[in-house]
Amino acid sequence: MTTFTMDDLMSARGQTVYSSDGEKIGKVEEIFVDEETRQPEWIGLGTGFLGGKRVLVPVVGAQMQDDGITVPYGKDQIKDTPDIDADEISQETEQELYAHYGLEYSERRSDTGLPEGSAGTASGRKRGTADEAELVRSEEELQVGKRDVETGQARLRKWVETEPVEADVELRRETVRVEREAIDQPVSGAELGEQEIEVPVHAEEAVVQKETVAKERVSLEKDVESEQKTVKDEVRKERVEVEGDQKR
Repeated sequence: MTTFTMDDLMSARGQTVYSSDGEKIGKVEEIFVDEETRQPEWIGLGTGFLGGKRVLVPVVGAQMQDDGITVPYGKDQIKDTPDIDADEISQETEQELYAHYGLEYSERRSDTGLPEGSAGTASGRKRGTADEAELVRSEEELQVGKRDVETGQARLRKWVETEPVEADVELRRETVRVEREAIDQPVSGAELGEQEIEVPVHAEEAVVQKETVAKERVSLEKDVESEQKTVKDEVRKERVEVEGDQKR
């Protein structure tokens, strides 16, 4: 947690103040201090916020950033803070403020003083020295979630390729042979001379035809596999220390 000194907050005047959810809620215009210890207690947001309403936010839990100050309260909670009309915070008003921001209030505490640097002197009661002080320490926790993202694409496609094939087939063919038969009876019309006859000879030959035949059905399916993965990051933690003379 950031520990603010008066010099820190005085130099922060005019800087932007952000809520816990990062919304801009105004600018630092006043610093309310403890009249006895002169330690900063409240940050005053000026008239430029919420239609001119004066708004106070506790210094406790606030963090100094490069672009301004971040307080650990939401914009709606700050918007509903009790009205502050005077330049000095009464004990009753301070109790309301503590209750509004969920802070523990000690009855030993009295009024907070004037805004640092404002005109006039403190006219209210001085705050007694508190026997104890407390603040809220916060830290970041790593919250790991999951989301579904596309890591690639799978496509199912087919193409045609040519390959040689063989098939055995049995073919028949006609052959010619000479058969001789003796004639023991007279044949009419027998003549001596040359003669030629033709006899057709047949043979089978292979005929090739191709037919497209469905062989199998192919589909694309997805399976889900789980794996353990370690996520690493850095988290911030507020540390608490005591400053000043602790001797009695």
